[in-house]
Amino acid sequence: MRGLVYHSPGRTSWDTVPDPVIEEDTDAIVRVDATTVCGSDLHILRGDLPEVTPGTVLGHEAVGEVVEVGRAVRTRRAGHQVIVSSVSACGHCPSCHDAMYGQCRGGGGWILGREINGTQAEFVRVPFADSSTHRRPLYLPLDEAVLLAELLPTAYEVGVRNGHVGPGDTVVVVGAGPVGLAAVALARLYSPRRIVAVDLSPSRLAYAARMGAHAAELPGQMVAELSDGPGADVVIEATGDPDGFLLATRVVRAGGHIAGVGMHGKPVTLHLEALWCKNVTISTGQVDTSSTPWLLDLLAYGRLTVSPLVTHRFPLERVKDAYEVVSHGPDTGVLEVVLHRELLEPSS
Repeated sequence: MRGLVYHSPGRTSWDTVPDPVIEEDTDAIVRVDATTVCGSDLHILRGDLPEVTPGTVLGHEAVGEVVEVGRAVRTRRAGHQVIVSSVSACGHCPSCHDAMYGQCRGGGGWILGREINGTQAEFVRVPFADSSTHRRPLYLPLDEAVLLAELLPTAYEVGVRNGHVGPGDTVVVVGAGPVGLAAVALARLYSPRRIVAVDLSPSRLAYAARMGAHAAELPGQMVAELSDGPGADVVIEATGDPDGFLLATRVVRAGGHIAGVGMHGKPVTLHLEALWCKNVTISTGQVDTSSTPWLLDLLAYGRLTVSPLVTHRFPLERVKDAYEVVSHGPDTGVLEVVLHRELLEPSS
């Protein structure tokens, strides 16, 4: 088969690699019908995750068809359409018992495309298939289903839920990339008084309005008003940038919450000299994907609209082109890219 192979920071190739095989009785082999490029994949290419070894196939999100299962797999069989979660869950360790699958101590967690070969390939070996995949209803389009592998659970679990968004809140989302925009859509479910999206890209701010933000602003007057006034009840920091985090600490109110969603590749200064007296709660997190079944129901019943998040599509073999587009996201107008096994020509 073919897959996107990591060689060193800045170097990948679309190469022939060995077909995946069942290594453990709890494994499944999945034919990848759709996958995507995540911001954390870009961090790998920048050298921010040195634990990723040369020769690893990248990617950790996928939707596809099960083609083979190990002897111990009970709930999946060949022919099932599944969503492959970005984190793998052994299902038995203390963390998994607490639904903290991202912290799995039994050989799971974020391993796809990081410790073992990932999903940006024609086939992928999925460990712990019973607890690390979800059945995809046939009526759910691939473009929406693949967002359930990581993007939507991250926005909800690490952003909206950790931030304790509630009725009447003022919510500021710093960063209107795919995760930030998903957080805007999900925060609306909790009836906040207003949602303010902040970004430097005018095109992304326009998308924020489409996704339900009450205001979409460049960092400026409205943020200054929040800083000088009552502040935001919840700030969801979705940039992974030191300036974004600094902005979050300035607009949060006393007693408010900062939910750090962005993946940081370099140190961030925490100004405790300004925060120690404000009773502020700061949370971070690795996604668990425990919310995927609930989010799947939201999509099924029309409570959540996410299709505007997918702006570009490529055939799987054009994955390097997809990386190039995603790496210039604010300039190219790209949000989420979906790579399809059977797509013949790229679209946008």
